[in-house]
Amino acid sequence: MKSDCGISAMHKTIAILMLAWSFSAETAPRAELWARWEAHDDASTASIEHSVWNRLLQAYVRVGSDGIARIPYSGVSASDRDALAADLSRLASLPISAYSRREQFAFWVDLYNELTVKLVLDHYPLSSIKDIDISPGLFASGPWRKKLIAIEGETLSLDDIEHRILRPIWRDPRIHYAVNCAALGCPNLLPSAFTAGNAEILLDQAARDYVNDPRGAAVARGRLTVSSIYIWYNADFSRTDRGVIDHLRRYAGPELAAALAGIDRVSGDRYDWRLNDLSQ
Repeated sequence: MKSDCGISAMHKTIAILMLAWSFSAETAPRAELWARWEAHDDASTASIEHSVWNRLLQAYVRVGSDGIARIPYSGVSASDRDALAADLSRLASLPISAYSRREQFAFWVDLYNELTVKLVLDHYPLSSIKDIDISPGLFASGPWRKKLIAIEGETLSLDDIEHRILRPIWRDPRIHYAVNCAALGCPNLLPSAFTAGNAEILLDQAARDYVNDPRGAAVARGRLTVSSIYIWYNADFSRTDRGVIDHLRRYAGPELAAALAGIDRVSGDRYDWRLNDLSQ
């Protein structure tokens, strides 16, 4: 009897651990401000150069007939890998707190995307970015919590950049279309670097492209299926189905707008974590 009780207790413990892992894996981090990064100088006229990243994007990002942007990771040259690493070192050396908000926004978005591409290149070949299991913590998965780069003496992870800097400071749901997680279900990695001058244009373009793609939203037989992004980050979309649908309508083209007429709830969500690899 004691043996059976012991086995039962062990099974219960395992079930609890598995539930905790599942919850951790499927629940996105909240936006929690790291106040240290609020510092800025909107009187500054200094600008940040993004030409290296822009050249790499134009050289390697390819949009297929399905509308999804992919990178031929196996075909990235050694010299371009070196250029990416050097550009990240340059960005890390900048006193970003002394720049204007507009320059800072482009800096953080491009930094996030450059780090993500470098991570994939450093661990390639792989089927999904989630296979880069380097985050600290028993229930952590993927690379997002790993400290990757030092800015102004602070070591930062991808989660720090997205959830402790970009989301809480700018409070713009379009950020989810700007930062790229190297997955097929993610909004496209744009073929142009973000800059202070083009950020608004690129944000609106990225929002329209994703919302009107089946990865973002699809209506079939009166049921709306959305990207899991809208579920994971529902706090950024008013926490309600109506908030998500209002957001979709804001960027919907004529076809999607017509399909959304009369829709008042989200019926399901989906996300494809396969790597955005042109070689696969």
